[in-house]
Amino acid sequence: MAARRARGQRAGLTRRAVLEAALRLVDREGMKALSMRRLGDELGVEAMTVYHHVPNRSALLDGMVEQVVAEAVPPAFGAATWRADLDAYAHALAAALGAHPNAVPLLLSRAAMTPHNLGMIEAVVGMLYEAGFRLPRTLDIIYSLTSFVVGHAAAQVGHIDGAGSLASFDAESYPLMVRAAREAGGDTADARFDFALDALLSGFERELADTRAS
Repeated sequence: MAARRARGQRAGLTRRAVLEAALRLVDREGMKALSMRRLGDELGVEAMTVYHHVPNRSALLDGMVEQVVAEAVPPAFGAATWRADLDAYAHALAAALGAHPNAVPLLLSRAAMTPHNLGMIEAVVGMLYEAGFRLPRTLDIIYSLTSFVVGHAAAQVGHIDGAGSLASFDAESYPLMVRAAREAGGDTADARFDFALDALLSGFERELADTRAS
């Protein structure tokens, strides 16, 4: 642990360093361990120093969501096709949530409309609008895609594995269900994610085709 600084001394900290430390603490010990005092201990400063960078707990939690999302956002949307960009973002967000499983409940409970996250949404809206999607539909795409990825991550955190558990049920009572689960095998989470993501993106593609046709 770093030497504790005097009360109120900023110690060269940045907001990003505070948020990264908060994520480290939550990754290691869970959300219950998170407090300004514990975060100050993690950074080697007085708790009051943390308030120079995040004014309250709500701002801290929003910033943590922002930090997780930032790990998933490519430098610029529009570098590839809209479908490739969304596919890459979905996989990157899933990986970021997998790296911070204890933070997944935050993304389920907080919109975290920080300037950084709003800027990211604006960039995706612009990319999709330029691709030809109707402007209101761009928000539908963002929310549905993000909700799918976060829901998948929450299921992984909760160890909800449909095939693995369904395969153990009585095959005489539920023959088709059990057979389907057993044929799917045990390692299905990634395959299901890719299947559902492809279905979502294909649906968005059909929407775009219909918009162009009309």
